[in-house]
Amino acid sequence: MDGLELIASLTPGPPDYTADWAAIEPSELGLYAADMARTRQNPVYHGEGDVWIHTKNVCGELCASDFYRAQPERLRGILFTAALLHDVGKVRTTRWEDGRWTSPNHSAVGTRMARELLWTRLGLCGTPEKQGFREAVCALVRRHSMPARGIDGRNAERRILAASQTGLLAPEFTLERLCLLSGADARGRVCGDLKELLESVELCAELAREKGCLNGPYPFPDGHTRFAYLSGREVRPDYPLFDDRWGPVILLSGLPGVGKDTWIGENLPGWPVVSLDAIRRELGILPTDEQGPVADEARRRAREYLRRKEPFVWNATCVTEAARRRPLELFHAYGAWVKTVYLETGLEKNLRRNAQRRASVPEDVIYSLISKLSPPTLDEAREVEWICV
Repeated sequence: MDGLELIASLTPGPPDYTADWAAIEPSELGLYAADMARTRQNPVYHGEGDVWIHTKNVCGELCASDFYRAQPERLRGILFTAALLHDVGKVRTTRWEDGRWTSPNHSAVGTRMARELLWTRLGLCGTPEKQGFREAVCALVRRHSMPARGIDGRNAERRILAASQTGLLAPEFTLERLCLLSGADARGRVCGDLKELLESVELCAELAREKGCLNGPYPFPDGHTRFAYLSGREVRPDYPLFDDRWGPVILLSGLPGVGKDTWIGENLPGWPVVSLDAIRRELGILPTDEQGPVADEARRRAREYLRRKEPFVWNATCVTEAARRRPLELFHAYGAWVKTVYLETGLEKNLRRNAQRRASVPEDVIYSLISKLSPPTLDEAREVEWICV
């Protein structure tokens, strides 16, 4: 049974839409159940008890909704998996601080944990079907608190429009589904501000509906305007911004062994390439050595192309937001418009290709990178494409 089949077998469905916890807890999908049961919560906001009690409550509230029951099996699987994993990050972030339990950044940490679980334990990688399911779940986990707690203040519209763009890369993510999860999250707790939380969720849905992005991405007039808006510039989202950029500069992102060199050869033959692997070979530096000199030389070569306004490819692993930030800042500073291409393949194929490389990296490095991996998003570049190879 593959990962999608396992999830389908455990996702509550007709006639009673009841979760079989006796089957879920010992499965791969319930990997963190025992840890969540040991994780405390602030009783002011979670009087129901530990994280696992809350999680089961949320799943019950979700599955009781007419919206959930009206969805096809695959979408029910996405929603249920997101509800099951929405607070998994609390396992690693919860601490006692200033006389109370707190879990800072649990959504971001939980997103990485969910992605690693779905990728390595359930094999949800390497095909558009599997990638789309996984990343829709991860997007719901990452933003599950936003409708209830993140849309007050002057930046509410910006946060809503930005969140809606996730659907361009993970089409099964919508703000309507996010609000459903957030509402279930609120109802699955014992707290004094439930009414306010639910009102905030409804307000988020209403604002998204007004902007035409409740069930799909907000329609920016073009990629340049979208990137300017998402990166924080004070521009109108509905009016095309004058485009004075040159390019493209293409940044590749993908695990070692995914096939970035092959993709360049097949899709961009003859393009200049700044390759960190090639620079390592030239300098005699191993992937496990200090990489500072490699990065310095890569930026030096990139600047030569940027000064000449000559399109080129930046070929590096770049599987985290932090790893992409510095080269992207460099490209943007020189007035280039950037396209980021993220490549992904199945785990077994990836490990096999890596082992066949001239300078392979240890398998534990691959797994470590998966645990940190965050595919590029549309606030990083004018164009972003996710490709399964």
